[in-house]
Amino acid sequence: MRSLSFKLIISFLVVSLVGTLLVAVLAGQATADEFGQFVFDRDLESLASQAGEYYQIHGHWGGADEVRWQGTRSMMPGGMNQGSGRGMGPGGMMAIADVNGVVVLSGAGHRVGEKLAPVEIAQGKAIESEGEFVGTVYVRPISFRPSLAEEAFLARVNRILLLATVIATGVALVLGVLIARALTQPLRELTVATRAVAAGDLAQQVAVRSQDELGELAHSFNQMSADLVRARDTRRQMTADIAHELRTPLSIILGHAEALHDGVLPPTQETFYIIHDEAQRLNRQIEDLRTLTLADAGELSLTRRLSAPGAMLERAAAAHAPHAAQKGISLELDVAPDLPEIDVDPDRMAQVISNLLDNALRYTPSGQRVRLSALKGEKTVRLVIQDSGPGIAAEQLGRIFDRFYRADKSRQRDEGGSGLGLAIAKSLVLRHQGQIWAESQPGQGSAFIVELPAAGG
Repeated sequence: MRSLSFKLIISFLVVSLVGTLLVAVLAGQATADEFGQFVFDRDLESLASQAGEYYQIHGHWGGADEVRWQGTRSMMPGGMNQGSGRGMGPGGMMAIADVNGVVVLSGAGHRVGEKLAPVEIAQGKAIESEGEFVGTVYVRPISFRPSLAEEAFLARVNRILLLATVIATGVALVLGVLIARALTQPLRELTVATRAVAAGDLAQQVAVRSQDELGELAHSFNQMSADLVRARDTRRQMTADIAHELRTPLSIILGHAEALHDGVLPPTQETFYIIHDEAQRLNRQIEDLRTLTLADAGELSLTRRLSAPGAMLERAAAAHAPHAAQKGISLELDVAPDLPEIDVDPDRMAQVISNLLDNALRYTPSGQRVRLSALKGEKTVRLVIQDSGPGIAAEQLGRIFDRFYRADKSRQRDEGGSGLGLAIAKSLVLRHQGQIWAESQPGQGSAFIVELPAAGG
């Protein structure tokens, strides 16, 4: 199988060879034609000059038909240099007409006394004597037959054109090699990098050498490679996090079960409560993972209907009121009037609000407040959950919606939920064609904003 570089070189060579040969042939033919026309015009000028001298000497055209005119080789049939002869006179290739176009020297198919056609007069050469127009020389067009010297001249021109063709082909071949290498170098690098990725080495980057389609291809490959590395690292981290999250409740359940079996722990209500609580926690984590997986895959079914955003916040506040009261946190509602409805799955959106509210209550100190707001945007509705917690550092804002990510590393995992609440909230909001983000400053609390399309917007 021939390489792309070889095919490009051959293509450049063939195109340049055909182009230069075509130019050489056309240039050679054009040179021969123009040279023949030049010689013909020169000889016609010479005949007009002779005729002018004759008229100047005699003062009339009488006897012109009897003169043996000095012809020129280019005017002769067959192209032979016949010197002087009647070939240029009666019955020859040349005719002379007076100022009225009447033939006074027969030739070129005309007899004395006939008139030249206007087109023939236009094709002829004017004869002047002492600056005065006295007649016209007309020569019937014939094929140019070069002399030996003229043939040598044309041969030299053709050799120069052939040499130029050879040089142009050589230059085209060198340029073709350079261009082919320049074009295929990025492809070779991409091929090597692609094979490395296929072998499992995902951290491959190629040089972006241009801003054309090849450069765009290299940039896309680099982006793909970076995404693959990020996805691999995320998968590894998520696998490790899942294993850790599931191992903790399992270890507690197994430890208590073994202790009960060995008689180390008494079978008290408290022991069974711990086992049951950890089993529920494990079940919640598994259900959260299932929900998140279905949402990310786009397979989570949604039962949409028009819902009032204010009512959704009121229900969420009522459901979390006992927990908030237990922690000494006040819940405040701020619902803008005349809010449009939103087309959502009420149960899934309630899950989003509940996750955000759980997160806000978890990080808000006792005696502080959590504010739930519903605001009208341009063709959207914004739901805002504002807490009074310690806030989130700027470098952590972009990661708080990642799976199992906790901004507060010192908080125990059994106090911080499954670590999937915000990730689930993000996936569900995206499934509703909405957006979710967080705004925060350390020491001033955090605001989680959910923006959803308004119905009919």
